[in-house]
Amino acid sequence: MQHHTGLFIPGPTNIPDPVRRAMNLPMEDMRAPDFPELTLPLFRDLKRVFKTETGQAFIYPASGTGGWEAVLTNTLNPGDKVLIATFGQFSLLWADMCRRLGFDTVVVDRPWGEGVPVEAFADILARDGTHRIRAVLATHNETATGVTSDIAGLRRALDAAGHPALLYVDGVSSVASIDLRMDEWGLDAVVSGSQKGFMLPTGLAIVAVSQKALEAHRSSKFPRCFFSFEDMMRTNKDGYFPYTPATTLLRGLRASLDLLFAEGLENVFTRHHHLAEGVRRAVTAWGLTLCAREPKWHSDTVSAIVVPEGVDSTQVARQAYHRYGVSFGIGLNKVAGRVFRIGHLGALNEPMLLGALGAAEMALADCGARIAFGSGVAAAQSHYASRSNLTAAAA
Repeated sequence: MQHHTGLFIPGPTNIPDPVRRAMNLPMEDMRAPDFPELTLPLFRDLKRVFKTETGQAFIYPASGTGGWEAVLTNTLNPGDKVLIATFGQFSLLWADMCRRLGFDTVVVDRPWGEGVPVEAFADILARDGTHRIRAVLATHNETATGVTSDIAGLRRALDAAGHPALLYVDGVSSVASIDLRMDEWGLDAVVSGSQKGFMLPTGLAIVAVSQKALEAHRSSKFPRCFFSFEDMMRTNKDGYFPYTPATTLLRGLRASLDLLFAEGLENVFTRHHHLAEGVRRAVTAWGLTLCAREPKWHSDTVSAIVVPEGVDSTQVARQAYHRYGVSFGIGLNKVAGRVFRIGHLGALNEPMLLGALGAAEMALADCGARIAFGSGVAAAQSHYASRSNLTAAAA
């Protein structure tokens, strides 16, 4: 019998039916006189998601990686000094991009399972008396390890040091799922992607930048073309794009934003925490641990679960996929073979995750882990039942 594979990776995420239907339409003229009726409200409403009144939103036909590059090349100059911490695959890739683009990249390596080292950054910034560091880069939610960092604390560190560096945040697996406050936290750029909290297919890099970043853009001499802010701003102000946009994805984005606002952003964040906590209780009931080393690092969008000694996490994910029709994330780079990941973001509710936890128990047991069937499911059920007043927004 044919069936849809259960999707419990940390992106791409499940697409709600209203979003799928919104994208199922004939191709349209992206230069039609009424096209701005779609696009101008999108730019405005994205600012609500990023929690900014003064920032500017950009939508590129790209992935989150394209968003990283857009921010860096539009606001900095070749050879500028940037500060970044690496503690997982995606923070590692962002640092690699900085090096390859020719920035003087100061990297603080941390164990995989921790997050942005706010105290270490504070010390580095305090000692940078000549303010050579032009930008501080932080991964809000490290998808490879299930770690969320204290971005508000990082802003406080910058302020305490009296440092004028721009603060850039990778929010690819946090925006629209975990609370992020661009204006309140003084963020100068936030990068996200369509395929996670926005519940869309991959294909849009969704970026918000501050007025301070736009001012830095005016003195940036970095070569750019496709990602040019000036080209975007010139055409976006009238509701158009400098090249052909992903029109069907924009229609889907409209439907996605409508769903998020109907649920209420604060309720979306509460739901994600509620679902994540059930998964965390299941992991404890299994006698296993998370890659995130302390509760302060726990992510509400993805849990990276450390498998027992002698068990290969890649085989666990393969068994879940081939035998039980469920997709989990594999371990990447330094944690390959040691962790598998359950994504719990986007259009999900409690019964969906209970099914995923049941499949995880069977796959773990098949691969040699000593798991008591039903233990994790029961722990999650107990938590979910105690919070039954929460509204699930999965369509």
